[in-house]
Amino acid sequence: MPLPPAPTKRAALLSPEALRQSASATSTLESDSETENLIGSAAALEPASRASTPRTRKKAAPVAKASAASATPVTPAKPTLNKSPAFKAPAAPTPPPVVAAPAMQARAEPASASANKATAAAKGKARTDRKSGPKKMFVLDTNVLLHDPTSLFRFEEHDIFLPMIVLEELDAHKKGMTEVARNGRQVSRTLDALAAADGEDIALGLQLNATGQKAANGKLYFQTSPLDYTLPSSLPQGKADNQILGVVEALRHQYAPREVVLVSKDINMRVKARALGLDAEDYQNDKTLEDGDLLYSGVLALPADFWSKAGKNVESWQSGVHTYYRVTSPHVAQMMINQFVYFEAPGEPSLYARVTEIRDKTAVLETLKDYGSQKNAVWGVNTRNREQNFAMNLLMDPEVDFVTLTGTAGTGKTLMALAAGLTQVLDERRYTEIIMTRATVSVGEDIGFLPGTEEEKMGPWMGALDDNLEFLAKGDGGNPGEWGRQATNELIRSRIKIKSMNFMRGRTFLNKYVIIDEAQNLTPKQMKTLITRAGPGTKIICMGNLAQIDTPYLTEGSSGLTYAVDKFKGWPHSGHITLARGERSRLADFASEVL
Repeated sequence: MPLPPAPTKRAALLSPEALRQSASATSTLESDSETENLIGSAAALEPASRASTPRTRKKAAPVAKASAASATPVTPAKPTLNKSPAFKAPAAPTPPPVVAAPAMQARAEPASASANKATAAAKGKARTDRKSGPKKMFVLDTNVLLHDPTSLFRFEEHDIFLPMIVLEELDAHKKGMTEVARNGRQVSRTLDALAAADGEDIALGLQLNATGQKAANGKLYFQTSPLDYTLPSSLPQGKADNQILGVVEALRHQYAPREVVLVSKDINMRVKARALGLDAEDYQNDKTLEDGDLLYSGVLALPADFWSKAGKNVESWQSGVHTYYRVTSPHVAQMMINQFVYFEAPGEPSLYARVTEIRDKTAVLETLKDYGSQKNAVWGVNTRNREQNFAMNLLMDPEVDFVTLTGTAGTGKTLMALAAGLTQVLDERRYTEIIMTRATVSVGEDIGFLPGTEEEKMGPWMGALDDNLEFLAKGDGGNPGEWGRQATNELIRSRIKIKSMNFMRGRTFLNKYVIIDEAQNLTPKQMKTLITRAGPGTKIICMGNLAQIDTPYLTEGSSGLTYAVDKFKGWPHSGHITLARGERSRLADFASEVL
């Protein structure tokens, strides 16, 4: 226990009784800024009650009132959360606690063992209260359920309320073969399973974890009776959105002061709710990342002092055409398997490598093959920048089964994927054929049904394939003549199959090189469907530009491409590269920057 400070000259002149009252008032003033009901020295001696009292700001009481409170019982102005009895001052004056320093007064040790037990119990209860926190009630809009059928189980310990109009809209959307209809039917089956669980009463709320969803600890409530609410006359009363807003308004008054929040994917719905003074939020659980800038890039730049700090503990050896370095550095904590690292500094040799092994603070780096050199050209294509060389190393590596490429228009995603595919199918015979597909989401208005077979219907969507094949058919720039070009085109076309995503369910690709173009327009569920088609010996390449998403209600954070990049990072048989610089033309590069 720290020693008490030396008494000041002014304190030495006071009588012992006045000194005790002054110390009691000082302790009260310092603790009053933390809790509302601690008044006088009696509150300073009650650590258990202080831990269970809600923290609110109150104006400090005068010294005279504080000293008077030490002799009379004091009842709090407002009841505490745990309804503890009113504070009572001791009948006889007790010596004040030892005053150490102002910063340590709140942590002064109790004098007795019983006070220690009370303090420990109060602290434990305070920790429990902070961990659980007040439960909210979320009112779900229909579009949230249709967007994510498992959204009912994504709100942890909070409760969920479904208005009756939401059930009506679910019933209207369950017909058909679209993604929305399938989600509607899945939600209906989930609600039926919750209602049919043993011991559940729909009037008292259904336990969300009754069907095995352990992460959901709240309850599900249905609107079982009419609710009284009043909306502005300018809002049509019969519209479904306005009825949901009315339910939120009624629940806010019924469950006050509990927080009632509307969750909707509809921006206008949220704007109307906030205009009416209601709390509204977007459904965030479908977003892999809040900010697209946080997306894993697959590249790590080593600092300029990397070799000066880590160079003493470097081991190197040669295996085949690659050189390996085992380095120990604090920067290893930022690395992932199959991540590319590079070191560039003026006057020093550059290093371009890939992380192949990580153990604690030690990593093994493997040097790369330079596909920018003419002797390492892939189907006549050479890489033109650092990121393209990284991407080509992934595309040509047979141990990497899944590759994701992102970047702006003109960075060479499709061209490199096709060149690597043709080399490994026609020259190395590693795969039997190339399968190419893409999301059929148009930029503008739909032109209607397309004639022909499946491949003919997909033809207009594969303009990028035709453009790149026209370039690749030229080879290394030679002129083989009309007959040579025609034979090359026929050979290439015979090994490339164009498939529609609508018929992928249930298929298995064996020893195929699969290219998924415009993958930014896929939902996470569609991305999972395509990736799980891979059989033994199959390689899948997903490409896309997250700045050009055309699918409604899909953002950079919720795109299937973002989802795949984030979930596969660090897996030893996958890799990702964000291509930084466009190589299409100076016009395309400038347009990507300024438009």
